[in-house]
Amino acid sequence: MSTLNEITSEADFSAQLNALPPSALLVLYFHTPWAAPCAHMRTVLATLASQYPVTTPAAIAFLSINAEELPDISEEYDVSAVPYTVLARNGSILESVSGTDAAKVRDAVERHAGRASNNAAAAAAAASIPPALTAVPRDNAPAMPATQAPLGAASASSTTTPALTPEQNKEALFARLAQLVKAAPVMLFMKGTPSVPQCGFSRQLVGILRENSIKYGFFNILADEDVRQGLKEFADWPTFPQLWVKGELVGGLDIVKEELENDPSFMAEFSVNRAA
Repeated sequence: MSTLNEITSEADFSAQLNALPPSALLVLYFHTPWAAPCAHMRTVLATLASQYPVTTPAAIAFLSINAEELPDISEEYDVSAVPYTVLARNGSILESVSGTDAAKVRDAVERHAGRASNNAAAAAAAASIPPALTAVPRDNAPAMPATQAPLGAASASSTTTPALTPEQNKEALFARLAQLVKAAPVMLFMKGTPSVPQCGFSRQLVGILRENSIKYGFFNILADEDVRQGLKEFADWPTFPQLWVKGELVGGLDIVKEELENDPSFMAEFSVNRAA
């Protein structure tokens, strides 16, 4: 599976581009370490990258670029705010997405990568389950609001930002959750990971998804207490695991079982065995 590779220098960026054939789709993710929304979009891009197989020659590449440390690259792609995602091919920009709209980024990548018609790529991607969405460790600094920050803002200034009110913190968290539930068409919020579930209900739900050959993204809620507690209120669903489809809550283990009993084709469109 493909990965989101961090670019360390302009020379590294040039080497990555030179190694790609002109026909390859280039997905560039511009970020800064101090902007909270960037952590969320890194999760989205990393999950999206994992759904594409590594091919020879390469058909797609996902590159992560620190917009402040590599300003020349940022300027070349007209980056004025972060997070910012650029899709390019053969030296030309195809599409740009500013902000944290995960669904819009995924749609853009799928359209330009031609996934719907690429049966070979879909079959190869089906061989593995996407990796867990990376939970960003929290620190003692005030949380940044989930809005875009000007690219030129100094990192030092962020440390003096006044603490957010409880209402602002909740709004920022809900904005993050609204994007996380759309990080993949089928999203599982569970205790642990599919390879090491931390509760029986999560283990059973993983088994159901595997039995039905459903490709999905997942998030280990034990790794992020904010997501664990916030999602209960955001979803109005107090327990885990939670299964989300196209950004809408399906429910927990019992609801998923009931849905499948009533309609065996439930989620069939997300099966890796679905006919093109």
